[in-house]
Amino acid sequence: MIREEILEYCERHTTPEPEVLQHLTRETHLTQVYPRMLTGHLQGTLLRMITAMLNPSEVLEIGTFTGYGAVCMGSMLITSRHSRIHTIEINPEQEEMIRKYLREAGLEEVVQLHIGNAMEIIPQLDVAWDLVYIDADKENYLNYYRLVMPRLRPGGFIIADNALWDGKVLDPATTDKEALGIIEFNEYVQGDPAVENLLLPFRDGIMVIRKLIR
Repeated sequence: MIREEILEYCERHTTPEPEVLQHLTRETHLTQVYPRMLTGHLQGTLLRMITAMLNPSEVLEIGTFTGYGAVCMGSMLITSRHSRIHTIEINPEQEEMIRKYLREAGLEEVVQLHIGNAMEIIPQLDVAWDLVYIDADKENYLNYYRLVMPRLRPGGFIIADNALWDGKVLDPATTDKEALGIIEFNEYVQGDPAVENLLLPFRDGIMVIRKLIR
């Protein structure tokens, strides 16, 4: 794991969070049982930059939590009338807070929030994705991957968070169901001839996947 002082140095040398994200971060830490699930400053800035580079028309986020990632990606699409984000959150108790910060960020027209089970919602969305961000229940990562790949455009990207799962991916004896889900996902992606992939040792691991153009 990266030393805390290195992360703090990186934070100090990264463009500061916009005010709306500062408020979202503070409220998340005050109200949520597991605030560490928040995307956070460094990762959120990376998502913003990737979204700006790709300039996608259709984005899917699986796992909204309190809305940090959706705000980050949406902020890069706000000037485009032809771009949108579908974000899916299974916990209905998060809806009020998510919508609050989408309003504050001026993203109500850009980000469409779905509350429910992603495995049931995704097949109902008749969309060809340019960018997919997966940050939900780890046991289903491979299921999400298989579900979105057929409708990911050639050249499109999937970004999967928590791909190292606190280093538990290195433990061959682990019985942690979420770690096992991540291991299964990582191994499948590594062997998938339809993609090229890069596993970054950033925060808790980010798997970056590009669907090959054939």
